[in-house]
Amino acid sequence: MAHVNYQQRRQQIEHYFDRTAADVWARLTSDEPVSGIRETVRAGREEMRNTLLSWLPEDLSGRQVLDAGCGTGVISIELAKRGAEVIAVDLSQSLIELANERYSTMDEYHRIQFIVGDMRQLEGQRFDHVLAMDSIIHYAAQDGLRTLETLADSVDESMVFTFAPKTLPLAAMHAVGKFFPRSDRAPAIEPIAPAALLKSLRNSTELTDWQVGREHRVSTGFYTSQAMELVREC
Repeated sequence: MAHVNYQQRRQQIEHYFDRTAADVWARLTSDEPVSGIRETVRAGREEMRNTLLSWLPEDLSGRQVLDAGCGTGVISIELAKRGAEVIAVDLSQSLIELANERYSTMDEYHRIQFIVGDMRQLEGQRFDHVLAMDSIIHYAAQDGLRTLETLADSVDESMVFTFAPKTLPLAAMHAVGKFFPRSDRAPAIEPIAPAALLKSLRNSTELTDWQVGREHRVSTGFYTSQAMELVREC
């Protein structure tokens, strides 16, 4: 299979969420009823979201936090409720517009800056923490690693993120997904073996000041994702 580079995959993701899946993700991240398969995805994402948030301080007053790949802003508003000043970035203009529409009347909204753009290209910003939930899973392993390396330059304390673990159940779900109509398919997820990711992180010359912290896997129906914490050493 030909390798899809970062720019090509970025364009695929932007196209998918802006033109194909905006309505689906609007429902998935709301309280509206969804199908059985999507209900398992919703449940898995909720568990993962709670896990990542639990790895950040309860009181984020005065802290700068990046929600990298913020989607409809579900995590962004929770960070703002903890007092954080949030930069929330996503490739999809449709999802950013939805996030602004949903939260503009909430008291915490003024703490969030929603931006359409690339998480790698936030020049001049510094953050205490970065949270990236399911936002690098569509990129090849080397591109995901490069994204973490790029972000690390602007982060003072921790990065929490998810990746798609290479497992037999996940491979089976991908095989089943090929039977869905092409128009309903998301850009391919790029699984990586956890051991291989750990090796890459430890061998990275850009991450020598960082150490791996907590890890947690969520597997709920059609949702499988693994969380990892990177902490900057003092």
